[in-house]
Amino acid sequence: CTVDSEVALRVGGDFFFDPQPGDSPVKLVLIAGGVGINPLFSILLHIADLHGYQEGKGNGYKMGTVKLYYSAKNTSELLFKKNILGLMNAFPGKITCRFHVTQQSSQICKELQPHVTGK
Repeated sequence: CTVDSEVALRVGGDFFFDPQPGDSPVKLVLIAGGVGINPLFSILLHIADLHGYQEGKGNGYKMGTVKLYYSAKNTSELLFKKNILGLMNAFPGKITCRFHVTQQSSQICKELQPHVTGK
């Protein structure tokens, strides 16, 4: 987003991402904290499936990009972090993530370091 961009926000409740063939691609920003990653991780997996499906079939799905911002107290509480890193590697530039830790006291592993901000 840029200054003055129009965005739609949804907090809590039942939500999903279900694009249809022929829909215009959208840029998604997913924001999660702690265990709130669960439904967003499901959406992320669905997007990865559609990216793979789109590349293989030419079926009318036009996927945009997704940026995940995910915060927890420390890296050990970042659920699905290895899976998320795998998705970023599988779909470079299409799926990205920034992890944020608020109370990290130990060294951050090298694999996560370029993707983590915070203490």
